[in-house]
Amino acid sequence: MSEVIVWHDLECGRYRQDLSLWLELASQLVLSDDAVLDVGAGTGRVTIPLAQAGNRVVALDLDPLLLAELERRAAGLAVQTIRADARDFELPGRRFPLIVVPMQTVQLLGGRDAHRAFFSRARSHLGPGGLVAVAIAAAEDFEEFEWREGDMVPLPDIAEIDGRAYFSQPTAVRRIEGTFVLERHREIVEADGARRGSDDRIALDILTVEALQHAAALAGLHLRTQRRIEATEEHIGSEVVIFGV
Repeated sequence: MSEVIVWHDLECGRYRQDLSLWLELASQLVLSDDAVLDVGAGTGRVTIPLAQAGNRVVALDLDPLLLAELERRAAGLAVQTIRADARDFELPGRRFPLIVVPMQTVQLLGGRDAHRAFFSRARSHLGPGGLVAVAIAAAEDFEEFEWREGDMVPLPDIAEIDGRAYFSQPTAVRRIEGTFVLERHREIVEADGARRGSDDRIALDILTVEALQHAAALAGLHLRTQRRIEATEEHIGSEVVIFGV
């Protein structure tokens, strides 16, 4: 299995706290002939439970390796994968009653113009009466820290796959201009004990509900409701902001 897939699953794929909300929205909005659009689908963390519940799902992501793995895992389910950028995707003739953007995906897009571009594309693909549900982590939910030798640190994410052990250790959260930068140290331990490590950094746009509403309004989308997903021991809480025309 590609290490890209392993790290994605280890660091993102185990989150379950939000699944009941996406399933609830799909049950309310999606008819048998319709499909849900899952933006930033990855290896199918949200796509597969939606499809297993009887929904058709269009899974959109930019990474071909993650989409290929999603296709493998979703064999036999009503899932279509599409490689595209959330900021400029075009699916001719497709309209969706529900577009979901889970797990802070919108905060990976790269700033205010990118958020506006996403909402423009989402609006053009929204069916009559449809909703766009976007999860964000609010700035107040982040706690900055930097690990130093001897400090207590959050527990690593750990997995064993095909005789290798994988460790992903958070080492810092820093506020840098308009982003929170999450830093991790990744390490792979082979069956013979050999080790190799690397460092990973990911930047999340600092994004308030109000700023998200403003970006959506420019595309003709307006707040319908808002739902809270509580924090777990491993993940911060998030707000799901739901928009309609």
